Formats: sequence, structure tokens, C-alpha cells
Amino acid sequence: MTLNNLSDLNAIARKMTAKGKGILAADESTGTIQKRFDKINVPNTEENRRDYREMMFRAADGMKHVSGVILFDETIRQKAKDGTPLVKLIEQAGAVPGIKVDKGTKPLALEPSQTVTEGLDGLRERLVEYHQLGARFAKWRATYDPTKPSYNAINANAQALARYAALCQENGIVPIVEPEVLMDYDNDIDACERITEWVLKETFQQLYFARVALEGMVLKPNMVISGMKAAKRASVEEVAERTVKLLRQCVPSAVPGIAFLSGGQSDEEATAHLNAMHVFDPNLPWSLTFSYGRALQAAPQKAWSGKAENVSSAQAAFAHRARMNGLASTGQWKKDLEKAA
Repeated sequence: MTLNNLSDLNAIARKMTAKGKGILAADESTGTIQKRFDKINVPNTEENRRDYREMMFRAADGMKHVSGVILFDETIRQKAKDGTPLVKLIEQAGAVPGIKVDKGTKPLALEPSQTVTEGLDGLRERLVEYHQLGARFAKWRATYDPTKPSYNAINANAQALARYAALCQENGIVPIVEPEVLMDYDNDIDACERITEWVLKETFQQLYFARVALEGMVLKPNMVISGMKAAKRASVEEVAERTVKLLRQCVPSAVPGIAFLSGGQSDEEATAHLNAMHVFDPNLPWSLTFSYGRALQAAPQKAWSGKAENVSSAQAAFAHRARMNGLASTGQWKKDLEKAA
């Protein structure tokens, strides 16, 4: 990799994790957005998916708190109602367009209780096309069960993340490396912390072996948090403290930024945790921000409900959540700001 390429990648990664801004994860697959649309009684058609995303990308008050947008294969090719490519709307708002490139999780062979993410075959060629379509970063997600981890699964996913990241950088695309310890279970925060440490250390080991330049990537991890079904859930302050301490132990300072996934947290919960991390430790070695899907979109989806007359109120809901998370990414969010809205 040329030094020139690395400086370009570093500039993009820094823009993606700029202070006071975060990444909008609008990369739901057709199946995932079906679940979201079912909740608001909207038919899952290509036109409705386009209208919904266009509504967000044209929300100027919301997009000013957005540094990048992760798209799905369909969305990166779509045009707005007036014929403008959606990628152009994102660029005009000052954000970086990105693309989800993995093919989803599958049961690991001979170990079906574990998952591995697929999609490496043909990835080099797809990245060339995505770059031509305007993508300047990509995303690949691996998932882990904190209640029954296996070295085989953690190692297989770390190798896949590293191979994906190397292919991205080779093609002038910043990789978002997303190892997610899921919070869908009844585990306590100790189990999450233990497995997250193992996953992060193994992932950075494989990134090193694959010669991935840390200066040209963004990490998208889970927070150290209790499972959603846990009998007793850790406080906001404990989640913040444990997460920051673990990241300091596992993530080299060469990484320009870390953008958290929300992982099923409620809107305000995800915002409060991010804010508390900055309050706990204001002098972090990397930019620490958000890359939320549901925690940014649940409110605007509900407000929109597929009706053209609801677009402005849905954009206002999106702008509010984006602003709250922008404030949280600098430690300036306060709960009473939610009530004021």
C-alpha cells in the first residue's frame, strides 16, 4: 500500500469519526427492513424503501450531525424521486457514503451453535464497483454469543474481518471492522466484558497478520453491557467505565476512531451510555462516537409511517435523535434535553 493511499484512508476515517458527528447505519437488508416496516404497517416495496431513506438523507437538520451513511447494495444504486442518486444526497449533506459488503452470518460448519460471517468470495471485484458508485468506506459485521463462545468461531471471524479489511484498503476504501458480542441473552456484564476482550484482542492480532493499516480503519464494537434478558442490568455509569477501560486495553491509539453499534439498546439508553463514556474519560486516544441504526431510526420510522404528509415530522424526529447523539459524542448530552423536545 502506498503512503499516499494511507493518508487518503486516514483522512476519510477521521471525517467519519469527526467530533460531534456519527454514522447512520441505513444498511438494513430487505428482510430486516421488512421487520421495521411491519411495525408501522408499511408495505416493503422498493419505492417505499427509497422514499424512507430519501426522507432521512434530505433532513438537513439531522444530517448535519451525520458524518457517514452505511448503505445496502440496493440503496447505493437508487435515485431519489427527482432522479438524484441517493449517494449524491449524502455527499451534498457533507457525509461520506459507505456500503455493507458482508453476506450475513451462517452457522459455523460442525459447530452450528456458533456463527461465521460470509462474503469474501468475489469481494475484491465488488469493492471496485462500489468505489465507482461512490462508496468510500465499507462495513463487515461478525457476531458472537457471550454465553457459549468458542475459539474456533472467534478466530474464524477475526480472520474474515482482517481479510475483508485488507481488501478494502487495497481498493481505497476505509473498512469499518465490526465485531459484535450480542446483547440478546441473559448474561451479566462480566461475561460480556470477558468475551469482548477476547474478541478484540484476537481481531487486532489478525489485522496485524493481514498488514491492515490501523490508521485507515474504524472500529465498530459493542459496548460492555449486560444482556437484555439479564435479571440485574448494570448502570449507565458502570457500562461507560467498563467499556472505556477495556477499549484502552485492547484498541491501539493508531486507530482514528471508534463508532459504537447500539445492538438493541433503546434510543435514550444508547445516547446515555455514549455520553457517560466522555464524562468518565474526556481524554481518550481515539475519537469515540456512534454508528447507530435502530437508535437513530426508530422514532423517525414511527413518525413517518409511510405517509408523505408525515415527512417533515419524521425528519424532525430524526434530527432530534441525531442531535442528541452528536451531543453525547462530546459528553454534552443531558436527559432534560429529551424532555424539552
